Amino acid sequence: MSREKKEFPQFILDPGNLLGKVNYGDIFGRNGPLHIEIGSGKGTFLVNQARCLPGDNFIGIEWANRYYRFAVDRAGRWNLTNVRIIRADAACFIRDFIPDSSVDFFHIYFPDPWPKRRHNKRRFFSAANVEQLIRCLKTGGQIRVATDFEEYFEQIKTVLSARAGILKQTDFLPADGAQVGEWVGSNFERKYIKENRPIYTIAVRKI
Repeated sequence: MSREKKEFPQFILDPGNLLGKVNYGDIFGRNGPLHIEIGSGKGTFLVNQARCLPGDNFIGIEWANRYYRFAVDRAGRWNLTNVRIIRADAACFIRDFIPDSSVDFFHIYFPDPWPKRRHNKRRFFSAANVEQLIRCLKTGGQIRVATDFEEYFEQIKTVLSARAGILKQTDFLPADGAQVGEWVGSNFERKYIKENRPIYTIAVRKI
């Protein structure tokens, strides 16, 4: 029997209340390094990383309602005041609400690969979306990606390398909240490790 999920409205970022680009000081009551996780699922990575880095601020974006509610419940039960979670289409939220040169890290772990060819256009990684990530990153800010899907990984590398003039590959280091043998410590990664699937990672920084 699953545990009842609480709402914890203080940890929710409501897109209906946003007017133009967000002010992080208003959201968190302080300024600090900003992490955005695209597709935060049940919030395992987000919560563990926020616990390890209490001086940093974290926004998790999740569209699937049941995962979104799970992530809010998890952040609320840990009382992580440095976390906010929003249910939104990530590409639209970033395009419309994230200010220029304001993000230190974009975390994109095990994005939906949409494996059928006719669905490939739904994948997050496209030239247009990468341009938005670049716009939002501070100089030195990073895009960190992990996936178990090799064909999608090749597409991701191609899209990122097309902007090699502004994005430089850097070491992909294990997340602060990851356990031994993990890269990021998400639910999907732990599942795939048990299944002995290879994990592909890449990190780039804005120069």
